[in-house]
Amino acid sequence: MAVAAPPCQRPRVPTNYFDEPVAARYDADSSDMFAPEVLDPAVDFLQALAGSGSALELGVGTGRVALPLSRRGVRVHGIDLSAAMVDQLRAKPGAKAISLTVGDFATTSVPGAFRLAYLVFNTITNLTTEDEQVCCFRNVAAHLEPGGCFVIEVFVPILQRLPPGESFRIFHRSATRLSFDEYDVATQLMYSHHYRFHDGSYDLVSIPFRYVWPSELDLMARLTGMRLRERWSDWSRTPFTSNSASHVSVWEKLG
Repeated sequence: MAVAAPPCQRPRVPTNYFDEPVAARYDADSSDMFAPEVLDPAVDFLQALAGSGSALELGVGTGRVALPLSRRGVRVHGIDLSAAMVDQLRAKPGAKAISLTVGDFATTSVPGAFRLAYLVFNTITNLTTEDEQVCCFRNVAAHLEPGGCFVIEVFVPILQRLPPGESFRIFHRSATRLSFDEYDVATQLMYSHHYRFHDGSYDLVSIPFRYVWPSELDLMARLTGMRLRERWSDWSRTPFTSNSASHVSVWEKLG
Protein backbone atom coordinates (compact mmCIF):
# COMPACT_ATOMS: atom_id res chain seq x y z
CA MET A 1 0.00 0.00 0.00
CA ALA A 2 1.31 3.45 -0.92
CA VAL A 3 1.79 5.89 1.95
CA ALA A 4 1.19 9.59 1.40
CA ALA A 5 4.23 11.79 1.88
CA PRO A 6 4.05 14.59 4.47
CA PRO A 7 3.22 18.11 3.33
CA CYS A 8 6.16 20.04 1.88
CA GLN A 9 7.22 23.64 2.02
CA ARG A 10 7.41 25.94 -0.98
CA PRO A 11 11.01 26.93 -1.76
CA ARG A 12 9.82 30.49 -2.45
CA VAL A 13 6.92 32.80 -1.75
CA PRO A 14 4.47 32.50 -4.67
CA THR A 15 3.67 35.58 -6.72
CA ASN A 16 0.06 36.71 -6.79
CA TYR A 17 -0.85 37.60 -10.38
CA PHE A 18 -4.55 37.97 -9.59
CA ASP A 19 -4.55 41.36 -7.89
CA GLU A 20 -7.41 43.87 -7.60
CA PRO A 21 -7.58 44.95 -11.27
CA VAL A 22 -7.48 41.33 -12.49
CA ALA A 23 -9.98 40.18 -9.86
CA ALA A 24 -12.40 43.01 -10.73
CA ARG A 25 -12.68 41.90 -14.36
CA TYR A 26 -12.11 38.16 -13.88
CA ASP A 27 -15.75 37.08 -14.17
CA ALA A 28 -16.32 39.23 -17.25
CA ASP A 29 -13.17 37.94 -18.93
CA SER A 30 -14.21 34.32 -18.33
CA SER A 31 -17.95 34.80 -18.83
CA ASP A 32 -18.21 31.80 -21.17
CA MET A 33 -17.16 29.55 -18.27
CA PHE A 34 -20.32 30.60 -16.38
CA ALA A 35 -22.64 29.39 -19.14
CA PRO A 36 -25.00 26.65 -17.83
CA GLU A 37 -23.88 24.19 -20.50
CA VAL A 38 -20.29 24.60 -19.24
CA LEU A 39 -20.83 24.95 -15.51
CA ASP A 40 -23.71 22.56 -14.76
CA PRO A 41 -21.93 19.35 -15.87
CA ALA A 42 -18.93 20.28 -13.69
CA VAL A 43 -21.12 20.86 -10.63
CA ASP A 44 -23.05 17.63 -11.30
CA PHE A 45 -19.78 15.69 -11.54
CA LEU A 46 -18.32 17.15 -8.33
CA GLN A 47 -21.55 16.84 -6.36
CA ALA A 48 -21.76 13.14 -7.16
CA LEU A 49 -18.23 12.58 -5.86
CA ALA A 50 -18.71 14.67 -2.72
CA GLY A 51 -21.93 12.91 -1.73
CA SER A 52 -22.69 13.77 1.87
CA GLY A 53 -19.06 14.74 2.56
CA SER A 54 -17.21 18.03 2.41
CA ALA A 55 -15.32 19.48 -0.56
CA LEU A 56 -12.08 21.45 -0.69
CA GLU A 57 -11.56 23.76 -3.68
CA LEU A 58 -7.98 24.79 -4.38
CA GLY A 59 -7.84 28.11 -6.17
CA VAL A 60 -11.46 28.95 -5.34
CA GLY A 61 -11.20 32.33 -7.08
CA THR A 62 -14.46 34.24 -7.32
CA GLY A 63 -16.57 31.17 -6.57
CA ARG A 64 -17.69 30.15 -10.05
CA VAL A 65 -17.88 26.47 -8.98
CA ALA A 66 -17.93 26.74 -5.18
CA LEU A 67 -21.14 28.77 -5.02
CA PRO A 68 -23.40 26.48 -7.10
CA LEU A 69 -21.87 23.41 -5.43
CA SER A 70 -22.62 24.92 -2.03
CA ARG A 71 -26.20 25.67 -3.11
CA ARG A 72 -26.57 21.94 -3.83
CA GLY A 73 -25.90 21.23 -0.15
CA VAL A 74 -22.19 20.38 -0.32
CA ARG A 75 -20.06 21.91 2.43
CA VAL A 76 -17.25 23.73 0.63
CA HIS A 77 -13.99 25.16 1.93
CA GLY A 78 -12.03 27.27 -0.54
CA ILE A 79 -8.36 28.29 -0.56
CA ASP A 80 -6.96 31.04 -2.77
CA LEU A 81 -3.72 33.00 -2.82
CA SER A 82 -5.44 36.20 -3.92
CA ALA A 83 -7.28 38.17 -1.25
CA ALA A 84 -8.77 40.28 -4.06
CA MET A 85 -10.34 37.23 -5.71
CA VAL A 86 -11.69 36.06 -2.36
CA ASP A 87 -13.16 39.53 -1.74
CA GLN A 88 -15.04 39.25 -5.04
CA LEU A 89 -16.44 35.93 -3.87
CA ARG A 90 -17.40 37.23 -0.43
CA ALA A 91 -19.50 39.97 -2.06
CA LYS A 92 -21.74 37.42 -3.82
CA PRO A 93 -25.01 35.94 -2.51
CA GLY A 94 -24.48 32.63 -0.75
CA ALA A 95 -20.81 33.24 0.03
CA LYS A 96 -21.36 33.06 3.79
CA ALA A 97 -22.03 29.34 3.47
CA ILE A 98 -18.49 28.77 2.14
CA SER A 99 -15.46 28.65 4.45
CA LEU A 100 -12.59 30.62 2.93
CA THR A 101 -8.85 30.76 3.56
CA VAL A 102 -6.38 33.10 1.89
CA GLY A 103 -3.18 31.18 1.30
CA ASP A 104 -1.01 29.11 -1.01
CA PHE A 105 -3.12 26.10 -1.98
CA ALA A 106 -0.03 23.95 -2.50
CA THR A 107 0.89 24.11 1.20
CA THR A 108 -1.93 25.70 3.23
CA SER A 109 -3.63 23.40 5.75
CA VAL A 110 -7.24 23.82 6.84
CA PRO A 111 -9.21 21.94 9.52
CA GLY A 112 -11.19 18.82 8.74
CA ALA A 113 -11.13 15.82 6.42
CA PHE A 114 -12.67 16.04 2.98
CA ARG A 115 -14.41 13.58 0.71
CA LEU A 116 -13.45 15.63 -2.33
CA ALA A 117 -10.73 18.07 -3.36
CA TYR A 118 -10.67 19.70 -6.75
CA LEU A 119 -8.78 22.07 -9.05
CA VAL A 120 -10.67 23.35 -12.11
CA PHE A 121 -10.06 25.54 -15.17
CA ASN A 122 -6.32 24.73 -15.54
CA THR A 123 -5.47 26.01 -12.04
CA ILE A 124 -2.85 23.29 -11.42
CA THR A 125 -0.69 25.09 -14.02
CA ASN A 126 -0.48 28.15 -11.75
CA LEU A 127 2.13 26.11 -9.88
CA THR A 128 5.14 26.73 -12.09
CA THR A 129 7.55 23.98 -11.03
CA GLU A 130 7.21 20.22 -10.83
CA ASP A 131 8.08 20.33 -7.12
CA GLU A 132 5.24 22.75 -6.43
CA GLN A 133 2.77 20.56 -8.29
CA VAL A 134 3.91 17.54 -6.25
CA CYS A 135 3.49 19.66 -3.10
CA CYS A 136 -0.11 20.25 -4.14
CA PHE A 137 -0.77 16.52 -4.43
CA ARG A 138 0.82 15.96 -1.02
CA ASN A 139 -1.31 18.69 0.50
CA VAL A 140 -4.46 17.20 -1.00
CA ALA A 141 -3.57 13.71 0.25
CA ALA A 142 -3.16 15.13 3.76
CA HIS A 143 -6.67 16.62 3.62
CA LEU A 144 -8.60 13.73 2.02
CA GLU A 145 -10.26 11.01 4.01
CA PRO A 146 -9.45 7.43 2.91
CA GLY A 147 -11.30 6.73 -0.32
CA GLY A 148 -11.71 10.43 -1.00
CA CYS A 149 -11.13 11.81 -4.48
CA PHE A 150 -8.96 14.50 -6.05
CA VAL A 151 -10.22 15.99 -9.32
CA ILE A 152 -8.24 18.11 -11.77
CA GLU A 153 -9.57 19.77 -14.93
CA VAL A 154 -6.71 20.88 -17.18
CA PHE A 155 -5.81 21.27 -20.82
CA VAL A 156 -3.64 18.78 -22.69
CA PRO A 157 -0.49 20.57 -23.92
CA ILE A 158 -1.00 21.58 -27.55
CA LEU A 159 2.55 20.92 -28.73
CA GLN A 160 1.30 18.73 -31.58
CA ARG A 161 -0.54 21.78 -32.92
CA LEU A 162 2.53 24.02 -32.91
CA PRO A 163 4.50 24.03 -36.18
CA PRO A 164 8.19 23.10 -35.79
CA GLY A 165 10.11 26.03 -34.37
CA GLU A 166 6.99 27.96 -33.34
CA SER A 167 6.42 28.90 -29.70
CA PHE A 168 3.42 31.26 -29.84
CA ARG A 169 -0.31 30.58 -30.11
CA ILE A 170 -2.96 33.34 -30.23
CA PHE A 171 -6.13 32.43 -28.36
CA HIS A 172 -7.99 35.77 -28.31
CA ARG A 173 -8.02 38.67 -30.76
CA SER A 174 -10.40 41.64 -30.70
CA ALA A 175 -10.36 45.42 -31.05
CA THR A 176 -9.64 45.83 -27.34
CA ARG A 177 -7.57 42.78 -26.47
CA LEU A 178 -4.88 40.47 -27.81
CA SER A 179 -3.97 37.34 -25.86
CA PHE A 180 -1.47 34.65 -26.74
CA ASP A 181 0.52 31.86 -25.11
CA GLU A 182 4.28 31.46 -25.37
CA TYR A 183 5.68 27.93 -24.89
CA ASP A 184 9.12 26.85 -23.68
CA VAL A 185 9.30 23.11 -24.32
CA ALA A 186 12.62 22.76 -22.47
CA THR A 187 11.12 23.83 -19.12
CA GLN A 188 7.40 23.09 -19.71
CA LEU A 189 6.75 26.73 -18.90
CA MET A 190 4.26 28.80 -20.83
CA TYR A 191 3.50 32.48 -20.52
CA SER A 192 0.10 33.97 -21.22
CA HIS A 193 0.48 37.51 -22.53
CA HIS A 194 -2.53 39.82 -22.48
CA TYR A 195 -2.51 43.19 -24.27
CA ARG A 196 -5.46 45.49 -23.50
CA PHE A 197 -5.93 48.50 -25.76
CA HIS A 198 -7.65 51.68 -24.62
CA ASP A 199 -7.42 55.38 -25.51
CA GLY A 200 -4.51 54.88 -27.88
CA SER A 201 -2.37 52.99 -25.36
CA TYR A 202 -2.22 49.50 -23.95
CA ASP A 203 -1.58 47.54 -20.76
CA LEU A 204 0.35 44.28 -20.72
CA VAL A 205 -0.04 41.46 -18.21
CA SER A 206 2.10 38.33 -18.54
CA ILE A 207 1.45 35.31 -16.31
CA PRO A 208 3.59 32.15 -16.15
CA PHE A 209 2.16 28.63 -16.04
CA ARG A 210 3.65 25.13 -16.10
CA TYR A 211 1.87 22.76 -18.44
CA VAL A 212 1.72 19.16 -17.29
CA TRP A 213 1.00 15.85 -19.00
CA PRO A 214 -1.63 13.36 -17.76
CA SER A 215 1.07 10.74 -17.12
CA GLU A 216 2.97 13.23 -14.92
CA LEU A 217 -0.11 13.84 -12.84
CA ASP A 218 -0.65 10.09 -12.45
CA LEU A 219 2.90 9.71 -11.14
CA MET A 220 2.43 12.61 -8.70
CA ALA A 221 -0.68 10.86 -7.43
CA ARG A 222 1.15 7.55 -6.96
CA LEU A 223 3.95 9.32 -5.07
CA THR A 224 1.41 10.74 -2.61
CA GLY A 225 -0.76 7.70 -1.92
CA MET A 226 -3.41 8.05 -4.62
CA ARG A 227 -4.30 6.12 -7.76
CA LEU A 228 -6.11 7.02 -10.96
CA ARG A 229 -9.79 6.13 -10.80
CA GLU A 230 -11.11 7.64 -14.03
CA ARG A 231 -10.21 10.09 -16.78
CA TRP A 232 -12.51 11.84 -19.27
CA SER A 233 -12.23 14.53 -21.91
CA ASP A 234 -14.79 16.71 -20.14
CA TRP A 235 -17.28 16.90 -17.29
CA SER A 236 -19.88 15.08 -19.40
CA ARG A 237 -17.65 11.97 -19.40
CA THR A 238 -16.74 12.03 -23.06
CA PRO A 239 -14.06 9.33 -23.50
CA PHE A 240 -10.47 10.57 -23.27
CA THR A 241 -8.47 9.97 -26.45
CA SER A 242 -5.26 11.09 -28.12
CA ASN A 243 -7.28 13.89 -29.74
CA SER A 244 -8.67 15.30 -26.47
CA ALA A 245 -7.82 18.94 -25.85
CA SER A 246 -8.39 18.67 -22.09
CA HIS A 247 -9.07 16.09 -19.41
CA VAL A 248 -10.96 15.69 -16.16
CA SER A 249 -9.05 13.21 -14.02
CA VAL A 250 -10.07 11.62 -10.73
CA TRP A 251 -7.59 10.07 -8.31
CA GLU A 252 -8.64 8.15 -5.21
CA LYS A 253 -6.77 8.19 -1.91
CA LEU A 254 -5.69 4.73 -0.79
CA GLY A 255 -6.29 3.83 2.78
